[in-house]
Amino acid sequence: MPPGLVSNLQEVLLSRKGDSNSDSNAEQEQSSEAPEPVEFDESKPVVLVTNSDGVDSPGLTHLVQALVQEGLYNVHFCVPQSDKSASGHSVTLRETVEAASAKVSGATGFEISGTPVDCVSLALSGALFSWSKPMLVVSGINRGSNCGHHMFYSGVVAGAREALLCGVPALSISLNWKKDGSQENDFKDAVSVCLPLVNAAIKDVEKGTFPKNCFLNIEIPTSPLSNKGFKLTKQSLLRSTPNWLAVSTSRYPPGHFMANQVGLGLQIAQLGRDASAAGAARRLATQKKNLEIVESTGAAGKSDPNSIKKYFRLEFLDKEQEEVDEDLDYRALENGYVAVTPVSLSPRIETDIQIAASDWVSAVLPGEK
Repeated sequence: MPPGLVSNLQEVLLSRKGDSNSDSNAEQEQSSEAPEPVEFDESKPVVLVTNSDGVDSPGLTHLVQALVQEGLYNVHFCVPQSDKSASGHSVTLRETVEAASAKVSGATGFEISGTPVDCVSLALSGALFSWSKPMLVVSGINRGSNCGHHMFYSGVVAGAREALLCGVPALSISLNWKKDGSQENDFKDAVSVCLPLVNAAIKDVEKGTFPKNCFLNIEIPTSPLSNKGFKLTKQSLLRSTPNWLAVSTSRYPPGHFMANQVGLGLQIAQLGRDASAAGAARRLATQKKNLEIVESTGAAGKSDPNSIKKYFRLEFLDKEQEEVDEDLDYRALENGYVAVTPVSLSPRIETDIQIAASDWVSAVLPGEK
């Protein structure tokens, strides 16, 4: 790869870090005024952005805004209507999927009543947009890291994986969000860190020099602007322990205003199931002007009043990791690096992919480990 593609990466990061205070007021003024959507330019490559957090995610907003402001791409997005984190590589079958038009930071796109995989699959089908194959799919920026086995659960990683399955190069990007320490503005900083890599990827996809047969999973540390640089990593065996908690039969925790409404809760649930088909039809009719409809079929569920029902809630517990290899994704992330992990669809060619991705990363990020 030409080493000059992103040779000024560190200088860009340093300059942005140094200018962050002096330019903060100007940036706030710019962010308060959303740019107008631009017309489709056939001379520019198409970039599709997706995520698992939905259209209101600050990771999506800042990423789309930055790509639009580059002025180099036709930027579109296709995201779930609701939070679909940890949805894995699931798809929606035997149900009608709604696609509602939306605008984010000057880009046009759709909110889908499905999973991240539905979003990418539908966007690339040719049934939703005027194009069917973008230059690159960027999935993120996710709220929370996705290292190791967490990639199998992750909806944002699944979006990139689905793009690769469809033959489109892809990146998945996550921010190592900490509940008690992170701030919304960290997503904006995360964009400034990963944008040079996104731009380099698009240029090399156009040239045919981007790594084949894999997508890149990019993990950004908790304090993005304090990162130690980019580091090519390997997928670890990191896995949290699933912990299923039994909850009250009303499906609500103690103290919730619905906690004692067992019968009412079951009746509402049954009514919801029985009316699902009719309700979906009514929603589609009222939103017809703003919706693109994908035909599918759905059947109302049935319930046995005599059956015993139990309710559980899943949470993941962190456990101590025994792996000590510093080149593993979560180890690099913990040490302050931006972890870049090539993820293959076929383990049989993992070594070849690692070498190809290593050559590419070394070329576009000279001086990085």
